[in-house]
Amino acid sequence: MRIGLLAAFTLLVRFCHAGQPVHAEDVTRIAAWMTGSFDSRDQHLADTANYFDIRLHMKPIWKNRADGVWLYVEQAMMGYLDKPYRQRVYHVYLQDDSTVISHVYEMEKPLRFAGVWQQENPLSTLTPDSLKDRKGCSILLRKLNNTRYAGQTHERDCLSTRSGATYATSEVVLEEAQLVSWDRGWDADGKQVWGATGGGYRFVKREPR
Repeated sequence: MRIGLLAAFTLLVRFCHAGQPVHAEDVTRIAAWMTGSFDSRDQHLADTANYFDIRLHMKPIWKNRADGVWLYVEQAMMGYLDKPYRQRVYHVYLQDDSTVISHVYEMEKPLRFAGVWQQENPLSTLTPDSLKDRKGCSILLRKLNNTRYAGQTHERDCLSTRSGATYATSEVVLEEAQLVSWDRGWDADGKQVWGATGGGYRFVKREPR
């Protein structure tokens, strides 16, 4: 399984534009696969020098909306679970017959929402118009087959100033019980300045299974 996921990264760019047709049920499936609690513990234990033990939680929000699926996303390092380093809202929807979009938003003062993934209806006091659009950072997902989706950001569109970067890229391979996410930052000359260098983080879904 792990070899297959990492190999999918190699194939991602080459075949990204040749995915299978997608429909509304693919949005439902993708959102269901993304929902839950994940961690990179196994990868960290196998390679402590290059990968941290990261906890990732994704929880549906605003369930009555009819414009796709909205998810609250929280990532934190083990040992700092009350201080997540990334909090986002993803809007997952069908763009066309070949692409499902995972559009990315930020919140004002996000730490006040740390841990709300444990609530039944997180972010119920917010609305989409209160969010900050992370323009250019959406993941364009293509269907490789009935068991795997893969996607990435578009070229240099996702701007970043972290650690001297000028833009960031994200690549994702999604399966029912795990996902691989490879986030990297690049300077103006195309040199990587942050992110894993040997491959993406492999997040295993722990619950619900």
